[in-house]
Amino acid sequence: MLTPQAPIGSGFDAAVTAADVINGIELDGKTAIVTGGYSGLGRETVRALRAAGARVIVPARDVGRSAAALAGMGVEIEPMDLLDPASIDTFAAKFLSDAQPLHILINSAGIMACPLSRDTRGYEAQFATNHLGHFQLTLRLWPALVRAKGARVVSLSSWGHHFSPVVFDDPNFERRDYDPWAAYGQSKTANILFAVALDERGKEDDVRGFAVHPGSIPGTGLQKHIPVEQQIAAGVLSEQGEPLRNPSKNIKTIEQGAATSIWCATSHRLDGLGGVYCENCDIAVLTEEGAPLNLDDSGKQFGVMPYAIDPSSADQLWNLSEQMLGHLGSHSNDVRR
Repeated sequence: MLTPQAPIGSGFDAAVTAADVINGIELDGKTAIVTGGYSGLGRETVRALRAAGARVIVPARDVGRSAAALAGMGVEIEPMDLLDPASIDTFAAKFLSDAQPLHILINSAGIMACPLSRDTRGYEAQFATNHLGHFQLTLRLWPALVRAKGARVVSLSSWGHHFSPVVFDDPNFERRDYDPWAAYGQSKTANILFAVALDERGKEDDVRGFAVHPGSIPGTGLQKHIPVEQQIAAGVLSEQGEPLRNPSKNIKTIEQGAATSIWCATSHRLDGLGGVYCENCDIAVLTEEGAPLNLDDSGKQFGVMPYAIDPSSADQLWNLSEQMLGHLGSHSNDVRR
């Protein structure tokens, strides 16, 4: 039975921080992996997990730069590139080599609204980075997640999933004009569908999946491809180019933006639940299909689009992802159907 996509009354509001959410939670003896943990939301997520006593591993393409960003935090850094399948396999194999459990996997790394580019396989970069790389990493780490006997996988999605469903007959923009926001929206919808499919397959082994909208967070570096004028029009920057904050409209600080990921990864309120999209430290409401897409910050909808939590679409995405990552072979069969 699917978890209802409806708020549960967490007791937190939109302005809460990661430190507030994890206060009183002890993670001694727990291991977490955080992709993108060297900057922005990922770094704040790492900070909160370490403060609660967790061992944290950060896979990173640039190990030296990441080590400098995380200096003094007691974090382990290992090489991995989400666009390089071999490096994902190498990272996972090293982690699995001593049969240790993995209690928390936070798939936080991502790119947004970038010009068209493709990986060496010809796959569109936003779909490949934001979804396929994390799909491969999660499946490779599956034995460790099962071994934890109570693991959570948190996928960083976005309100931007409203921009597009997954276009299954052309996910790589081979037969349609490329639009950076449509590509981003498709990848963020994929993050949610992945959480739905993963949770359905993993719940018998107590591996639960969640998708998260952190909010609009100026200053993380994710907006590097977005002109300042567009950020001003979206209400995240002032006319002078300074970051604006308004949690009631989901425009947050980095500390506030990391809160929902931490809540999904650690809150006992979510014990026995999964397969849902969350925002503002609660399960989000379901957005009415066909509602107008308001892009100004005063009218922006909250909630998740029905197409992003549809179980049949989640299964379709899982199958497509397996096909696109054909080298996974029998490893994907370790995950329950």
